Amino acid sequence: MKIRSFIRSAALATVMSTVLTTPSAFAQAKEQFFPLLTFRTGAYSPSGTPWANGFVDYFKLVNEKGGINGVKVIWEECETGYATDRGVECYERLKGKHGGATVFQTMSTGITFALTDKGPLDGIPILTPGYGLSESADGTVFKWSFPIAGSHWASADTQLQYVAKRAGGLDKLKGKKITLLYHDSPYGKEAIAVLAKRAEMHGFELTMIPIPHPGVEQKSAWLRIRQTRPDFVLLWGWGIMNSTALKEAQATGYPATKMIGVWPSGSESDVKGIDGATGYSAVLIQPGPGANSKIAKEVLSTLHANGKGSGPKEEVGEALYMRGLMNAMFAVEGVRKAQERFGTGKVMTAAQARWGYENLDFDQKKIEAAGLKDVMRPFATTCTDHMGPSFARAYKWDGKEWKLDSDWLEADRSILQPMVMAAASKYAADKKVEIRGADDCKS
Repeated sequence: MKIRSFIRSAALATVMSTVLTTPSAFAQAKEQFFPLLTFRTGAYSPSGTPWANGFVDYFKLVNEKGGINGVKVIWEECETGYATDRGVECYERLKGKHGGATVFQTMSTGITFALTDKGPLDGIPILTPGYGLSESADGTVFKWSFPIAGSHWASADTQLQYVAKRAGGLDKLKGKKITLLYHDSPYGKEAIAVLAKRAEMHGFELTMIPIPHPGVEQKSAWLRIRQTRPDFVLLWGWGIMNSTALKEAQATGYPATKMIGVWPSGSESDVKGIDGATGYSAVLIQPGPGANSKIAKEVLSTLHANGKGSGPKEEVGEALYMRGLMNAMFAVEGVRKAQERFGTGKVMTAAQARWGYENLDFDQKKIEAAGLKDVMRPFATTCTDHMGPSFARAYKWDGKEWKLDSDWLEADRSILQPMVMAAASKYAADKKVEIRGADDCKS
């Protein structure tokens, strides 16, 4: 009996010793969870894959530097195939995992539309830098939505500004014929409102031609273009639609020099290997290509040099890869900002992170520290303005690489803000959303 008692006591002592020397037994690991709705398969994978790799590499880089003030970044991908229904399924599957989602980035305007009402109900921010629902820039109506640093309306406006510079000024647009060739989806349709407004203001003729998913059937569209011979074609494509458009333009005899895309139509995968793409331009809401940026070099030296990179090292610095890096940076910096108020080194709840996204202030010093000074401009968000200033630059494909073709273009707030306020007010009335007051902005 004494032997058995001794054995039991020894075993208990061993267990207690293990418990006392294992920190995770008493302290939960400090981990901040970021779900990733990606699309690495299907017709849009050439665009989705480098974008997703940029996201993942940035998270890896943050952890290599000790996390967010000591809080480790964790993430989990869910494949959407760029389909809205699958995006909603991914949201429902991931929102409660690992202690709860910090924020969702949809990587799709269609999925954004579907989740805009869900985010407030679940208390989870929806982050859509450079895309999404354009009127969600109004923070008094869209408390949980953040098109930080740009929207599709901002893309359309800066694209038109670049067209005007090519034409010799906004006054020179009068009488011009401009065709919008757009992906027939929520993303592509976002361009219409701004371009229609600009057409009314400047007197150019706007023709709109939708292209059905996935974008390979364009014969009839280019027949119309050949017949009407517009002065410019504005390309709002995605994935395979972009390369198909450039090939059809070449076959039709329409010069690529008169074709101008936006950021979803301005990646290396859209133009590489296409002879007819030389001279094609795209106006990219920040960032643009950044192979020479400090952060791209850091990814190569810290991750790829040690076998930790997420994709081929050749894509590091490409336009969509850089967008992934920047989008991930926004997600992380919102948490870092929230820690300033709610506790440095602590895991932030989704509600606390939401406050962080609403109070970002990224000045030139912070941009330089992030290694993005060559591809970004300062920005800030507020309670009422969830987008902040939006900048873009044009790039021209020379057959081998994108060459900078403009100075910074800033989206015209005098045009966009009334549109945002009108659309947000209608949304609030339709959805019975209570407009936020000053007291709510303090919380």
